[in-house]
Amino acid sequence: MRKTLLSLCAAALALTAAPAFAQETPEARLAAYKHRVELLEDQDAVENLQADYGYYFDKGLWNDVADLFTAKGSFEYGQRGVYIGRERIRHALLLFGPQGLAPAHLNNHMQLQAVIVVAPDGKSATARWQGMVMLGEPGHNGIWGVGIYENTYAKEAGVWKIASLHFYPVALTDYDQGFMKSALPMEGVSALYPPDKPPTEVYRTFPSNYIPPFSFVHPVTGKSLKDLPQPKDDVVGRE
Repeated sequence: MRKTLLSLCAAALALTAAPAFAQETPEARLAAYKHRVELLEDQDAVENLQADYGYYFDKGLWNDVADLFTAKGSFEYGQRGVYIGRERIRHALLLFGPQGLAPAHLNNHMQLQAVIVVAPDGKSATARWQGMVMLGEPGHNGIWGVGIYENTYAKEAGVWKIASLHFYPVALTDYDQGFMKSALPMEGVSALYPPDKPPTEVYRTFPSNYIPPFSFVHPVTGKSLKDLPQPKDDVVGRE
């Protein structure tokens, strides 16, 4: 009798300690797996979408770039300000050069080191990318650059689009001199085609060391990295 009672107690403890999914029905587990696969597919789609942006932007295919955005999407590049809506973005991209990359011009913007977070409902996502920049045009020396993308995305009718793209150049330099001898500033707001909004954040590139806020939390501690302490900069008025 005592052995039977002990066996029942052990079985009860084992059942209590079993993982939650082991107690779910096969249908519930299947639904959970299906949801996980859908989110992974969404993550892959966002990564491909951003890669498409990079290839189109590199070659000055501005119409194709603009078509990647939602109807009310926004585009912000450094300190140029914010442009809202596909048509405004389409025209703002002409500030980078004419439609189609001109001969002997270089406009490479590579996107690396992606961290993509898809919302549980699969309708929106955020992503942070490391950006490598190589620029060149006849009669001017080339430019090396690095920066950070902090973007948001939305899925509309099953298609992922860019909801907001914000590229933070953090260091720009002359191709020949390099970062230890040359530190170039960002371009400011255009007088020819003013933005819809001023820059969302005012900062300077290297030798300043501004850190764009992270859209995702620390994967181990769960700590937010949005309000990081920034280096003092009396030029932009940051204490």
